[in-house]
Amino acid sequence: MFTDFLTERALWTVLAFFATYFGALTIGRLLKRRAGVRLGLLFQLFCLALAFYVAIGTYGLRTTWHDHIGAAVVLLSTALVVALLNRFVWDYYYETKRQIIIPRLLREFTAAVIFLVALLLVLSIGYKAQAELRGLLAGSGVAAIIIGFSMQNLLRTLIAGAELQIGRRYKPGDWLKIGDIIGQVVEINWADTRLRTNDAISIGIPNNKIVEETIVNLSAPTPLHAMRIQVGVDYKTAPNRVKDALRHAASRAEGIVQDPPPKAYLKDFGDSAILYELKFWMISHAQFNDTCDGIRTNIWYEFKRRGISIPFPIRTVQLERRKKGAVREEEENRAREILREEPLFKCLTEEQLKSILKGAKHSYFGRGETLIAQGDAGDSMFVLLHGKAQVSVTTHETQVRVGVLRAGDCFGEMSLLTGEKRTATVRGEEDCEVLEISKPVMAELLRESPACLDQLSELLAHRKLENEGLLKRVERPDEQAERQREYTASFLKRLRSFFEL
Repeated sequence: MFTDFLTERALWTVLAFFATYFGALTIGRLLKRRAGVRLGLLFQLFCLALAFYVAIGTYGLRTTWHDHIGAAVVLLSTALVVALLNRFVWDYYYETKRQIIIPRLLREFTAAVIFLVALLLVLSIGYKAQAELRGLLAGSGVAAIIIGFSMQNLLRTLIAGAELQIGRRYKPGDWLKIGDIIGQVVEINWADTRLRTNDAISIGIPNNKIVEETIVNLSAPTPLHAMRIQVGVDYKTAPNRVKDALRHAASRAEGIVQDPPPKAYLKDFGDSAILYELKFWMISHAQFNDTCDGIRTNIWYEFKRRGISIPFPIRTVQLERRKKGAVREEEENRAREILREEPLFKCLTEEQLKSILKGAKHSYFGRGETLIAQGDAGDSMFVLLHGKAQVSVTTHETQVRVGVLRAGDCFGEMSLLTGEKRTATVRGEEDCEVLEISKPVMAELLRESPACLDQLSELLAHRKLENEGLLKRVERPDEQAERQREYTASFLKRLRSFFEL
């Protein structure tokens, strides 16, 4: 009977061992497959130790080995606790749900604390070592104080790193302004935050320094943010005139948004200039340098066209004699030759051409600037004296390049003569010098020479027939003549109305 009892108990012990071992492994595999919990070698050792502990208890042996294995089970169970913490707290709650990256050091520190707590519990409860632990804890407390003082900067950095990541003050990809530094966040770790500036310079700022600074996040709550640049202008120019020029120059620069529109402010009165501040809005701060360059370039050309000067401190006086009269005469001769070849002005005498050139306006446009825009209202034409420009037309929200203008070409004639809106966009491919002939100048000429109205009307009618393709239909000359008379009368009426003649 006793032998049968031992045999039965041994059988139950073996069954308890395998049931516990494979049951724990099955639970681990389910956690790994269903929830993505990462379990390694320590978990398998935990399953094995747990199976031995249950088997020895089932057999009924009460030896010191049973207590040792129980202590091992408690210590190895921390691997399961840490794996569950990593998956459901760090990975799911913080990184997936709240988009907060938890530093690896914080994970490892938490795991070490869990293991230390388990070890103290085993020593205190399992091995009755309270007295020894009190001495150990007292000694370790003194050591911890010494270590804490020596590592206070490191600890402050770690705490700051955890605060920044959990607080979600910024994330990788954001543009930050920290002190005098502006850069894009590349990496956030437990020690520092790494930024990359617009000059492709990588800067690492310790986290404990960042929490002491005022952080301006240019990417939050939205990437749309305002920036400012300053410009000095001489005292003789009216402030409202300067503000209009600044807003106009900024609105044509690439990289800024049009809504909200740019704003100009009178900032201060300096020793040699009035200081203005231009506020503009942009989305991609990576283009800040290029955008500021484009705005300042546009400002120079806009000021040049409007006769606004940018003063500078004068330390030396240099006298320079220039033959302005000769330069002016050369430019007028060049413009006269161009206008003489333009069919619209072939009916004019030399004196009339000279009168037009006298009232015309010289303007300068920089590379990339828009000279005229499709759909804009206009009542002037242009003569390209120097440079090159591209002509494009927008149809169905698609911009198509249709031609190139070079020195000697004219454009904008229909707007000058009829007030039609611009039918194309002209943008400088190089720095351009143009001569602008406006409606008042042309109106004065037509008042003095009414015969030019008839010639201009016939020329405009002929151009319209060309555009409609009627001139190619040689089989119906009577229709061409009728259309010519009809269009000529129509244009004559429009010219008289537009120029109020």
